[in-house]
Order: sequence, then structure tokens, then C-alpha cells
Amino acid sequence: MADESASARSEGGGVQSVDRAVSILEILSQRGEAGVSEIALEIGVHKSTAFRLLGALESRGLVEQAEDRGKYRLSFGIIRLAGGVAARLDLTQQARPVCRRLAEEIGETVNLAVARSHYAVNLDQVRGPSAVTAHNWVGQLTPLHATSSGKVLLAHLDERRRAQLITAAGLESYTPNTVTSPDVLRQQLDEARRRGYAVTVEEYEIGLNAIAAPIRSYEGDVVAAVSASGPAYRFSEKRMHELAPSLVAGADDISHRLGYVG
Repeated sequence: MADESASARSEGGGVQSVDRAVSILEILSQRGEAGVSEIALEIGVHKSTAFRLLGALESRGLVEQAEDRGKYRLSFGIIRLAGGVAARLDLTQQARPVCRRLAEEIGETVNLAVARSHYAVNLDQVRGPSAVTAHNWVGQLTPLHATSSGKVLLAHLDERRRAQLITAAGLESYTPNTVTSPDVLRQQLDEARRRGYAVTVEEYEIGLNAIAAPIRSYEGDVVAAVSASGPAYRFSEKRMHELAPSLVAGADDISHRLGYVG
């Protein structure tokens, strides 16, 4: 029983310390800088307690001392924590208004895709005004090597991981235009990285062309791709290259919404 009481007191004290530490962060966020005495008075503790709490926050890189002023301020560790929140923002929610805009600008169907194992999976789709009917790709797994989104996702992986995925999936032929040569695919992926987007011309389906651009996380990693696709007779290779700047700008907009500042 005594052990349980001691444990309860310890847990209660721990919660109180956490609450006070959070209060300190809020104070520094509001005021910019504050001294130990000022913080102690604000949270209602002895100066030594405030100093101890500030020391713990400083050791974690969340606060730092302003030079020659004896005051504390928030440190860059806060950005790291905020970035963790940004990384978990719902990708579909952040991308949807941009995808709607792109569908209007480009006139074709816009899809959002991420990598899952050795496939690309489509998370969301918006039909453009020219798309009278369109296949619903949401939730479907598509091959990385034969789709524009897949090529973008492959292009930004390190060579070892890329080789693993290609080996696992194989380079299956879906149409006469599907790239099944590892060397040709490698050249296409290098080109996609250089120019910032990838195109496919009837590689997955006869009569269907697509273009995709990378979406980056707050850390700068490519975590998704946004693509536009349409019938080959209307959405020609020339037309795709003409619209590439709009799609790349849209992908950059989504990246910024996810916290990417590059």
C-alpha cells in the first residue's frame, strides 16, 4: 500500500512538472524572452524550481539562454516538434483544394498517389471539366514502372531501395509502350529528377497518357505524387509538357502545405 501511495505521489508530481514545463513554453512563445524570476512568478513556483524546469527544457533543445541577458527564449527544437505535427497532417486534406484547382486548369483528371510496397496507390481523384467519364483509380494499386506517379516515386528513392522495389515487382509489360528495360527505365528516372516531372505515353493503358510531379514532406523527402491523366488523342505528349509548369507548381503548393519550405 505504501508503495502504491509513493507511486501515485510520484506520478502526480510528474504531471505537475509537465504542466509547468508546458506553461513555460507558452510564456516564452507569448513574450519572446523571460528571466527565471519572471517565469517563477508567472507559474507560481520557487525560483529554483523554475531554474530546474528551464534546465530540463534546455537539455532537450526546446529553450536556450539569450546571450548576456540572463533570459530564456524558445530554441530550434520547437521547430523539430512542430515538424512532427506537419508530417502527420492529412495528405489528402491538404492536397484536395490544389487538386481541384489543377483539374480546372488542366481540364483532365488529377490523382494523388503514394508508394505502398512495390506499388503506387491512389488516395484521391478529382475530375476535370474535359473528363466526361473517368475510371475511378482511388484505392487501386498501380505499377511503379508503368505510371507517371510511380516513376516520380521511384525517381526520388536511393538506388538500393529502387532496385529492391523493381526486383520485387518486376518490369511487367502492360502495353507495347511499357518500359521493360532496366537501363531505359533508369534513364527515364534520371530525366524525371532533372526536369521535376515524369510522363507516360500509353504505358499502362492504350489510349491513356499521364504526367506527375513530386510532393515533398516538411523534411524535403518525396512522399507522394500528383498526376494529371487523359485520353492520348487530347492529352498528347506535347500538351503534357506544355502543362508541366502548372502541375509542378501545384505539387510545390501541396508540399508547402505539408510544411516544406524549400
